[in-house]
Amino acid sequence: MRQVEYRLKSGLIGLVADTHVPTRATALPAQLFTLFRGVDLILHAGDLVVASILNELGALAPVEAVAGNMDPAGLKAKLGLKKIICLGEVSLGLIHGTGLPRGKPAPILQCFQGCNIQGLIFGHSHVPLWGYTAGILTINPGSATDPRAGNRPSCALLRVEGRQLQGEILELS
Repeated sequence: MRQVEYRLKSGLIGLVADTHVPTRATALPAQLFTLFRGVDLILHAGDLVVASILNELGALAPVEAVAGNMDPAGLKAKLGLKKIICLGEVSLGLIHGTGLPRGKPAPILQCFQGCNIQGLIFGHSHVPLWGYTAGILTINPGSATDPRAGNRPSCALLRVEGRQLQGEILELS
């Protein structure tokens, strides 16, 4: 499993998943760029579909991403399927969630068994979720371009302060 380290200045991280550009949307929503202005890092939980999404988001902040089931083989090889993001006193698991029960964080957490993570960022269901599972903050930012189950397009922000994590799902208009 890949592990990467970042130092945060403001402690603010943008979270996005399931963008599916250009297969289900022609572009990322402009509002996403407004909401992510000033973040230290952007985490993408898979199904980018094209690598250019990394460059677009990278204009705002460094981007770490994992591949999802809709990503081509080259992108899967480049990104990997899961990562641990180390942020000083806190570590986050980042995974798409392919092949696991959609939207259920407990089985996804098992992919990080033995890893000391305080947060889990995942996607795949296109349905936003924020909560705690086994004492670990679990966030699915939903999809900024292709929402499901009656939800609006969404993303999330995560604030890291020492060992404290605070997440917020943001609906896009």
